[in-house]
Amino acid sequence: MSDLKLPTKRFRPEIEGVRTVATLLIAIYHIWFGRVSGGIDVFFVISGYLMTLSIITRIERTGSVNFVEYFLSLTRRLLPQATVVLIFTGIFAVILLPKFEWGEIIRHMIASTFYFENWRLALDSIDYLAQDNLPSPFQHFWSLSVQGQFYLIWPILLASIYYIARKLLKTPVYKTLLGSLIIVCIGSLAFSVYQTDVNQPFAYFNTFTRIWEFSIGGIFALLSPYLFFNKRWSVILGWLGLAIIGFTGFLFPVSTVFPGYLALIPISGVILILIASESITIYGVNRFLATKPLIYLGSLTYGVYLWHWPLLIFYRSYMKTETVPIEDGILLLMATFVLSIISTKLLEKPVQKIDRNHKKVKLLVVLSSMLVLACSSIFSISAYIEVATASSNIVDVQEYPGAQSEEYDMKTVSYTDLIPAPSEIKTDLPAFYNDLECQSANLTEVRKCSYGVLKDFDFTLALVGGSHSGHWFPALIELAEEMNFKIDLYSHDGCRFTDEDPKGHLTKACIPWNSNLIDTLLEDPPDLVFTTATVNKHPKVPRGFINQWKKLEGITTIFAIRDNPRMQEIIPVCLEQSEDPLDCSVPRDQAIAKETPWKVTEGIPSNVFFADLTDSFCDETTCYPVIGNIIVYRDDNHITAQYAKTLAPALKVPLQQAFDSLGKNIRNDE
Repeated sequence: MSDLKLPTKRFRPEIEGVRTVATLLIAIYHIWFGRVSGGIDVFFVISGYLMTLSIITRIERTGSVNFVEYFLSLTRRLLPQATVVLIFTGIFAVILLPKFEWGEIIRHMIASTFYFENWRLALDSIDYLAQDNLPSPFQHFWSLSVQGQFYLIWPILLASIYYIARKLLKTPVYKTLLGSLIIVCIGSLAFSVYQTDVNQPFAYFNTFTRIWEFSIGGIFALLSPYLFFNKRWSVILGWLGLAIIGFTGFLFPVSTVFPGYLALIPISGVILILIASESITIYGVNRFLATKPLIYLGSLTYGVYLWHWPLLIFYRSYMKTETVPIEDGILLLMATFVLSIISTKLLEKPVQKIDRNHKKVKLLVVLSSMLVLACSSIFSISAYIEVATASSNIVDVQEYPGAQSEEYDMKTVSYTDLIPAPSEIKTDLPAFYNDLECQSANLTEVRKCSYGVLKDFDFTLALVGGSHSGHWFPALIELAEEMNFKIDLYSHDGCRFTDEDPKGHLTKACIPWNSNLIDTLLEDPPDLVFTTATVNKHPKVPRGFINQWKKLEGITTIFAIRDNPRMQEIIPVCLEQSEDPLDCSVPRDQAIAKETPWKVTEGIPSNVFFADLTDSFCDETTCYPVIGNIIVYRDDNHITAQYAKTLAPALKVPLQQAFDSLGKNIRNDE
């Protein structure tokens, strides 16, 4: 049985040009438009094409893949510049970025060093507590991590298929390879479409939703001897392919709809260019892409990609802006190219020459030294952060009264005296977050955990809803023993106690979870259901809240607490960047609705007891970021656990009234 023609491995200058265009698009879109261009998808196809050609050429020439030689060749191209950028970024991140982000910086630096940054970001995308994380200066390493994992998987996969076809099945090798890659492509694409629909942020960083893009490059590599256009169509379709690549980011919100079937758009562009370039024409796109400037810049694309993102993040942090003026963006690009030239010419090229001289022991020593250097830098930066941000766990109540402070005198507060410490504030969470089995985020399953007084209690309080219910937990746990009640926790971050989600802001599992929660509460009714009564600055109680409360009317009492005021900035960052904490305060009428929402909402059932602790956050005119030397917010809307504890005395008053009113018609509008 005849086999496919063996593709010819040759230098294709237009690929260097495509790399240049894709890299420039990535940088330009990031710097000036704050968008994603689709250039990464182009890189994945090119990587699949080149890697497939390289591997099958090696196998055809030697009969096997020398994995030691293969990985040495791979790491000498990837590791030198990546190591330098990792160390540079780690050091300057500690110097320039808020202490609030230091813990995340270390986590992302470790993930980037060992090529699993894509999974770090994928997990962050489904972690509600990570939703407000600032962009990491290592975030761009996600695509390099996907490529690194592909480079590990691909030679093993192709070598295995080659061996099975030749030794076991006795089938044509390249036809078997082609069929196998088509199966891999279809399977990965189907999974990508499904996962993008179910959880797009997670799908975006998932290696297995991206394999089909590499597979298409491999399929084209095997079919390239048979794919060509006539000269007229080569000119038309080649330029069309370049236009598709260039305008994908303008036409589509890539970061929120890829990598499903829409990623076929930029991929079709690069495939059109590669096929059109098989025909040499005067006016073809390949003539443009193969020009010397683009080929030269193509040799710098790896460095440009590595350097542009941390420089952009540092610029935004230092300038305290999300937008970049044209002139500043040009300077950023110039700095990116200068650093890329230095790291490419002075580091990457010399290391590559070691490999060409077959001094593999020396090469191994150099590469190992770089990895050790990266790990040592991580350790050193981690140690510095730990020492620089160390704080005592002992809190003097008189020095840190929080909500129990007698006045809102912010002018005498020194930022260095505040708690929680900036580096610890992200983890200053209610204690139940340490119990993973208590979390129902993204699940329809209802999970219950019990806290407080577990035996001989007088009352049962069910704490239900998302993080804005959960952040009252520290105050409730302070009161549980004193008031002798048990807390049954039903937590689903990114959700609320509601049966409606008209704006699609909640998790997809939220409404089904709420339905199951109602069944659970009806089966074993608590004495009180503690939940939020309002959302943000909305002037009325949401209808979905009222619907849930009515389902429990005559069964149990709802303790509905007004949502806390919302700030306008991430408070820990604002405090660190401001000389006066008062700069981070917000006028009361901009942080919370002027009218009490339940007073202007109709249809509220009789089983609801309302509580409003706004005065523990604001005076008559202003809502504060720091009260009683304790930072109130861990972002712009969630209360720190330290401050929540100090809310216990204020919460005790309405809570005691609610317990005292059990069994009565307890509807209150005060």
